[in-house]
Amino acid sequence: MKDDRAITNSSRRRFLVAGAAASGALIVGWRAADAQTSLPYLGARIEPTALGAFVRIEKSGEIIIGARGCEIGQGVKTSLPMLIAEELDVDWNRVRVEQLPYGYIDTDKGPGNKYGDQGAGGSTSIPTAWKDLRQAGATARWLLLVAASAKLNVPAGQLHTESGSVIAPDGTKLSYGDLVDAASRLDPPTEPRTLKNPDEFNVVGKPTPTVDARAIVTGQTQYGIDAWRAEALVAVVARSPWIDGEIASLDDAEARKVPGVKDIVRIAGPKPGDAFDAALADGVAVLATSTWAALKGRDKLKIEWKPGPFAHESTDALRRQADEMLKPANTDKAVAVRRDGDVDKARKAARRTIEARYTMPFLAHATMEPPAALIQVEKDKVLLIASLQDPDGASEVISAVTGITRARIEIRMTRAGGGFGRRLKNDYIAEAALIAKQTDKPVKLMWTREDDLRHDFYRPFCTFQMAASLDRKNEISAWSAHCAATPRNHRETRMKNRPLWASTLAPDDFPAGLVPNFDLSLLPLASGQPRGWWRAPAHNATAFAVQSFIDEIAVALKQDPLALRLKLLGEPRELPYKGHGGPTFDTGRMAAVLKAAAERIGWGRKPDTDRGLGIAGHFTFGGYAAHALEVSAIDGKVVVHRAVCAIDVGHVVNPLGLEAQMIGGTIDGLSTALNLGITLKDGKVQQSNFGDYPLLRMGQAPVEVEVIIIDSGKEPSGAGEMGLPSALPALTNAIYAATKVRIRELPIGDQLRRIL
Repeated sequence: MKDDRAITNSSRRRFLVAGAAASGALIVGWRAADAQTSLPYLGARIEPTALGAFVRIEKSGEIIIGARGCEIGQGVKTSLPMLIAEELDVDWNRVRVEQLPYGYIDTDKGPGNKYGDQGAGGSTSIPTAWKDLRQAGATARWLLLVAASAKLNVPAGQLHTESGSVIAPDGTKLSYGDLVDAASRLDPPTEPRTLKNPDEFNVVGKPTPTVDARAIVTGQTQYGIDAWRAEALVAVVARSPWIDGEIASLDDAEARKVPGVKDIVRIAGPKPGDAFDAALADGVAVLATSTWAALKGRDKLKIEWKPGPFAHESTDALRRQADEMLKPANTDKAVAVRRDGDVDKARKAARRTIEARYTMPFLAHATMEPPAALIQVEKDKVLLIASLQDPDGASEVISAVTGITRARIEIRMTRAGGGFGRRLKNDYIAEAALIAKQTDKPVKLMWTREDDLRHDFYRPFCTFQMAASLDRKNEISAWSAHCAATPRNHRETRMKNRPLWASTLAPDDFPAGLVPNFDLSLLPLASGQPRGWWRAPAHNATAFAVQSFIDEIAVALKQDPLALRLKLLGEPRELPYKGHGGPTFDTGRMAAVLKAAAERIGWGRKPDTDRGLGIAGHFTFGGYAAHALEVSAIDGKVVVHRAVCAIDVGHVVNPLGLEAQMIGGTIDGLSTALNLGITLKDGKVQQSNFGDYPLLRMGQAPVEVEVIIIDSGKEPSGAGEMGLPSALPALTNAIYAATKVRIRELPIGDQLRRIL
């Protein structure tokens, strides 16, 4: 995610600006050097409403804070404005939050963004905003203090703020609304303002409901799929069922006869071997006056497809390829990720070596809101309204498709019905632009669930061959992990200069640095399937292999699995961590979440008959999480009786939001482990809807996910992905404790039913 995405404007020089709106309101925000200062609010509405960047204070005292991030359900529309409100010193219940549009600007140094990084990926929204957005709030507060100082003839240092007012030593109080005229005429400070200490926080750290929760539950929230403009045509696309497939012949006569169908156009996918930078597949788009008419028209198309070069790919063949690559004779084909000491020497001297193999499938994103986009392409400008995770990328791809400069592309961002990495790819935006270029009307592109599951950027398929050597004291003297996987950077322009293992493996992940002889390597598998970032990239797979294997070692040694983990972590210390989430990995923080989860579940007790306890922990993008589960599996039916998640992401901005993310991540992890996998036959994806890609049902889910939040006082990390990785191995470890059946391949599916 952020570690793998090209952030085009992160190094651009930006500074705070202040000024007055036409109404006299004080507006404060960031902008890049040489950028225009006009910062209108457009959001997802058809008619724009004026709003300054980040902070706007009206004369009435109304306070409006702009939310810059892509809201995909992770809570940034609430948590990011909370950072500003904290330093501004206002009551949260008096704040109105509005979604900001994408803020592309041209500067003398190239592309920039007047709001800063607006993408949603890699759990980076909070870390990148922690000082950035707080400074915007602190600057607005400083301007109000200076204005009050002049008005009261009292030094600013003797004034203080509280709940939207400036207060003098004698108790005289001026509301922010009384000061906006004077404050808006002041120049912002030339140096950053001093920020509050955490013990002074009144907003940050307090459980805060989602700002638009009422609108969501009452159906008023506009998602990208809800956007509309007058005269818009709905488009649906028939896509090649094979990667790099082509249209051999097309007969659209019957489709054109369907009432409401207005046009049928072709769109081109990439040529074999080219990067997946625009539309993912060759297709035929049906444009109609309604979604129903477009779908009926698509049904009537007669298309003969020419298969692409991967028309014979299958999941079974991929497994066989992985087995072949993992044979000792093929180790010379391995790409070294990290090598410490001498694993071979340690193995020869070992008293015993334990080995196991773990396999994880391709995974789809299956967001509740499938891809969709409303776009209007005119001669010299473009309007896009869509659910996004990477508006920078959307702007780039539209410009590449249309030839229109990015400064003339307006992007209004809506709340998204899920992301999980799917919307980091802008293929559906490229499709919409390609279609809209061929008509003079706005186009609303709609994907069905079948489109979504069969034309995704999938989480890589991988098989881990794990080995641990034990010395004469039964200590782990060597650890090796050979991963046969479909590399993430396949046909990915943004990753072409990254290592082959990027976003598939992390060289400093546990137990790297804790075992004297360590070997981690990648054996690349050939596959035509597109690959993308999936919630907690790399960690969603490696955690399952590593944390399952730790349990297997503990059982072989007749040791307690928790004790073995804590023994490996050792004394609290910081180890170098060069990957995303670094620069260090803190063994003490990892141990703390493991202990907290274990204590809450009652680790060490003997559970009821037919039940088992499982535990796992993982470090993901700067956050430390551990899961402890109590399960039973009778007649192959897995029941999760209790689920505990302990989390440490440093300073917590919104505990309520963090708890929700851990609950969601846990449920997502259980769903993935139990049911989910994308399989291939004859080059085609076999799954098409939730009937054969079954998300977790309410009856399978635990009644409650107990979340333990540990505020370590460290710099904050994000929280959108940390709650998933350790949930999978905690589940399978608990299943083993209950049944003595070791799950080494996901999804679990009917494995237990066939064995028990």
